[in-house]
Amino acid sequence: MKDTNAILHYNITDKGFSPENFLARVYERLYAAFGPQHWWPGETPFEVAVGAILTQNTNWLNVEKAIFNLKAANALDPFIMYSMQIQRLSELVRPSGYHNVKAKRLKAFIEFLVLNYDGVIENMKGQDTAALRAALLEVNGIGPETADSILLYALEAPVFVIDAYTKRVIARHGIMDYKRPYDDFQALFHAHIEQDVYNEYHALFVRLGKYFCKPRPACAECPIDGIFK
Repeated sequence: MKDTNAILHYNITDKGFSPENFLARVYERLYAAFGPQHWWPGETPFEVAVGAILTQNTNWLNVEKAIFNLKAANALDPFIMYSMQIQRLSELVRPSGYHNVKAKRLKAFIEFLVLNYDGVIENMKGQDTAALRAALLEVNGIGPETADSILLYALEAPVFVIDAYTKRVIARHGIMDYKRPYDDFQALFHAHIEQDVYNEYHALFVRLGKYFCKPRPACAECPIDGIFK
């Protein structure tokens, strides 16, 4: 694993913080402010995986509409989606945006699931995490964030998901430059955060990014404002 101290954009030790105690303090403040998030919404691991693909480049409300369409058509099933014409699948997921692209990505993931795991996502559990992640990244349309969302939320694997919210918060507090690679951000959390809070911590970052650390930030109301003081 990379030495995360070597990739820090800002020397937080000047303020008396190490990466570990900074991230721990942020987690404590966010949890106190927001409480448990019960994220990722989804009734089954397969639904979570589908949501992880549909949420690319859109907001969750649009994903919910697409998943509602799939459920209403009794189509939220790997074998039904596997045999479905891609045009029909595209129409069902239209609310999620880029529906033609996402239908192809869903088809690619489901083909991977059916051919390698008999269409049962739970069969992926217990696999070596690094190997499974590498295999997911070979599936058309699945990048690091989507692969890690499937691993963490659908399969309960110990990976921390890095998204735009997380990068924005970390960069704005001078911990790491926003342009650093995905793996550098992930290494920071893997090195300094206990695995049993990966799920909750990422969900708290989502909450913070949506309502406070927005493109135009609401710093005065932010629960981690002044954390260096």
